[in-house]
Amino acid sequence: MADEGVAAPRKRGRPTEAERAQRRDDILDAAVRLFVAGGFSQVTLDDIVAEAHVTKRTIYTYFGDRTEIFLAAVARLRHRTLGWPATGDSLEELAANIAYALHSDEAIGLHRLMITEVHNFPDLAERFYRDGPEAYIQALHDHLPAPDPALAQSVFALLLGEPHRQRLLGLRAAPTRTAAAEHAHRVLRQLGLEAGS
Repeated sequence: MADEGVAAPRKRGRPTEAERAQRRDDILDAAVRLFVAGGFSQVTLDDIVAEAHVTKRTIYTYFGDRTEIFLAAVARLRHRTLGWPATGDSLEELAANIAYALHSDEAIGLHRLMITEVHNFPDLAERFYRDGPEAYIQALHDHLPAPDPALAQSVFALLLGEPHRQRLLGLRAAPTRTAAAEHAHRVLRQLGLEAGS
């Protein structure tokens, strides 16, 4: 009988898909913590290796370099936002998901980081915008009753608005899902896009 309190030996063989996904999330969580605390240029792959308790080979296998890790964190946030709870969300559900996600501590940390580092890493800023805001605007556009790129941009801008600026400045706490849904509803009503209008 194994002693209680002793960790089980690590399983040999290939990790399952769930184990691979969890390890990937653990690496991204560790990297985001380090990036937000120390800045993108100050964090090395060795720092991420130590924080995530993995090998450098594991980092290269999952991502590659530091830039790809940062962009993978942006992509993960987008995937979670646009894929929750289902791809068939209504415009109001999508808007609520975006409001909740982009006012979260993780998103605010990534946004602050990008603002700080934009002059040193302009290519990273372009990819951040394409993989982040531009993708959210496109998703909103795809959910509008009639195609209108300018309207999709307006919805996105209002979903962030002053609350997002206050979050960036540390003047407001992250919203609950209920508060984010209420904010999204107000935005859509203001633009004449609420359900049934």
